[in-house]
Amino acid sequence: MPEGQPHRTYDLRAHALKICTATAVLASLAACSPTDITRTAQSPSVRPAAVAPGPPAPREHLRDTLVRALKPVRPGRHTRLAVAVLDLDSADRVIASYGQRATFDTASIIKVDILATLLLQAQDEGRAPSVEQRRMAEAMIRSSDNGATHALWQAIGAAEGLDEANERLGLSSTRGGHGMRWGLTQTTATDQVRLLRAVFGGGASASARSPQGLNHASRAYIKSLMGSVEEEQDWGVSAAGSPGSRWALKNGWLQRTTTGLWVINSIGQVTVHGRRHLVSVLSDGNVSMESGISLVERAARAAIGAASAHARPWPM
Repeated sequence: MPEGQPHRTYDLRAHALKICTATAVLASLAACSPTDITRTAQSPSVRPAAVAPGPPAPREHLRDTLVRALKPVRPGRHTRLAVAVLDLDSADRVIASYGQRATFDTASIIKVDILATLLLQAQDEGRAPSVEQRRMAEAMIRSSDNGATHALWQAIGAAEGLDEANERLGLSSTRGGHGMRWGLTQTTATDQVRLLRAVFGGGASASARSPQGLNHASRAYIKSLMGSVEEEQDWGVSAAGSPGSRWALKNGWLQRTTTGLWVINSIGQVTVHGRRHLVSVLSDGNVSMESGISLVERAARAAIGAASAHARPWPM
């Protein structure tokens, strides 16, 4: 589609994907840390005592596990991939990421961020979104309607309004697209999980004393729309959920006019064996929409597998 312009909704069911189940992450994945040597003030003739290696820090352990899980999924040199995952039910709530610093065009996943910005601005003014704004928001999320997105992008003040809201929500590496090119907003996989955490996990949420983030009503509204996207658009991170489990997502797809290659992104919450996970998978340089969706779904499964392996107690 033309960058940042309205595009045709694709009937993905007509191109049903035959995707192999991603290889399960081994529960025995473990990371080794170099043996630490205790420095002492003893005589040089006395050998310092070796300290037995302990488990790596949770963030390092999960990152290493994610990297290993993604090894069979990583694309060729012309396709880029970034993944971030957060187990909402873990004690440490660590975001693990692969391709942490890589930035990507958002395509239509920016629509969640636009809606979050609209709701924050309404909260600041002590009002609810208008009936017309709610109608456009529902079309923007459920059917990825670009006309509605154009109108709401203007309503929030375009990139300036988006960037101000993102600062409050804890997104540090997302910059709104120039002019009306909202689909060319730049973001990272980690920032997208931060956005999801503000919606699903209570991070950067508003309270009676601190109205910085989304309040309960705003969060519930976003979750309800992401949980009811049209059937032909329910691909992506939902493929990593347990059979019959609930999911909430938003996908983005954009064909570059200069190369013909595809940007394919997916963000959302999925439930696996009763545990809630936030996942974002960003990719570009895909030769087709179908191959990009396959990559995103395999990467989402690998990310959930890595987070599930991390949740098990570290062997003593």
